Amino acid sequence: MDKLVYTAATGLRAHMAAQAAIANNMANGSTTGFRADRVVFDRIELKGGGAQIAARMPSAEEVTDADRTAGAIQQTGRPLDVAVAGDAWIAVQAADGQEAYTRRGDLEIAPSGVLQTGDGHIVMGQSGPITLPPASSVSIGADGSITIVPQGADASQTQIVDKLKLASAKGTDTVKGLDNLLYVRGGGTLPEDLDARVQGGALEGSNVNMTQALVDMIENQRSYEVTANLMKSAKDMDESSTSLLRLPS
Repeated sequence: MDKLVYTAATGLRAHMAAQAAIANNMANGSTTGFRADRVVFDRIELKGGGAQIAARMPSAEEVTDADRTAGAIQQTGRPLDVAVAGDAWIAVQAADGQEAYTRRGDLEIAPSGVLQTGDGHIVMGQSGPITLPPASSVSIGADGSITIVPQGADASQTQIVDKLKLASAKGTDTVKGLDNLLYVRGGGTLPEDLDARVQGGALEGSNVNMTQALVDMIENQRSYEVTANLMKSAKDMDESSTSLLRLPS
């Protein structure tokens, strides 16, 4: 069988994976702080016998990173909503307990008093997860400091209870996980960025460009169809070659 069919098969698999990534981006077009996946196609180079094989190379698809472009800022007026400025990220606790990072700033207080993001990840402070005591009001400053007015206290009796851990991912080796959180590649944590700032009463939206995502999906679908036709062509050539080898009856 012509090796073209194997080359086409890897192309189909790559396009299917790319379609899934594009669909995921479109599904999260309105998710707070979402970063779109970037899909890159590449060819797999086969080397052997002292020469590089340059024809009919299989293709590979990989989600190499997330688009780090900031999303649009929307004013909400809600005290616990924060939009992170620049390259900073909010440190949170991932499902497996390790520290991860998010741009999702729709914070809320759980019944237990733990501060968490809108998707349930515990927010990290100066010395671990942030837990707030009962308070009549809570506000977050530009540097991430959390100020409360204790229950029963006068409005002027404010108290700083903790500070969001804000870390900069600029120049670091980080990777986006399947849970939309940013991780340090190979494990570890990012140092706190003391110059990082947040904007209170606002949220950063998704950075997915829906128009571009739709164009990417159509182009990927057409490429899939072209690759599928290659498999059909390989089948036709194989049948033609086989018919030449048949002995006359």
